[in-house]
Amino acid sequence: MIRLKEVTKRFGGKEVVCKLSLHVPKGELFAYMGPNGAGKTTTIKMLTGLLKPTSGQIFLKGHDIETQPLEAKRIIGYVPDLPYLYEKLTVEEFLIFIGNLYGMNGAGLSDRISHFVSLFELRDLTGDLIEDLSHGMRQRLVFSAALLHDPEVLILDEPMVALDPKSARLVKDVLRERADNGTTVFLSTHSLSVAEELADRIGIIHRGRLVALGAFDELNEMAGRGDRLEDIFLRLTSENSAADPNLSPAE
Repeated sequence: MIRLKEVTKRFGGKEVVCKLSLHVPKGELFAYMGPNGAGKTTTIKMLTGLLKPTSGQIFLKGHDIETQPLEAKRIIGYVPDLPYLYEKLTVEEFLIFIGNLYGMNGAGLSDRISHFVSLFELRDLTGDLIEDLSHGMRQRLVFSAALLHDPEVLILDEPMVALDPKSARLVKDVLRERADNGTTVFLSTHSLSVAEELADRIGIIHRGRLVALGAFDELNEMAGRGDRLEDIFLRLTSENSAADPNLSPAE
């Protein structure tokens, strides 16, 4: 469903993502991890078409994000790390606007809005201006908007920020349910516990390169030390050490 082929991104003379090749199949919940500045957000912006790769190709359900952007973006739901919302719209107006962008209207759109404002406990706020919402409520609205058109690919960049424990639990349940029902979920997160709890596979990026890839048990087995995910992550991303040769990436 998601395929990256030798994707590289440079800014000036700096290589932020280097020859990244990765396949995330339909229905997989994939956790993408790395320290600050590792290249996670740059990867996600290339996946969503917000940045163009310097070289390489990205395909979403077989659609090249550069040459077939509308076809590729039509199947994406996206939760950015710093979402932009139209402050002077109400919650309902914003969701109608998003639905219209995806060609949704009428009773079908109304039903979808009703479902998600109930799911994310926004029903009492549908008439409120976005500028009056708390950070956590805005994040719930962003999730509602991302899921509104029933995307086949869901791309999330640090989605748990500003969520209280109840909302975080709801989001984790929704993501797992979506993946189990066939949605491909690409989740960038700093939360080791979230990755360990939810992910079918985990990819660790460090200095722009994918240094480990596999299910948690596979990473543990390759390490051969019975480590926790935290130990594996810290060892691989230590500024003073190279990637563990026993944890080489593989599709």
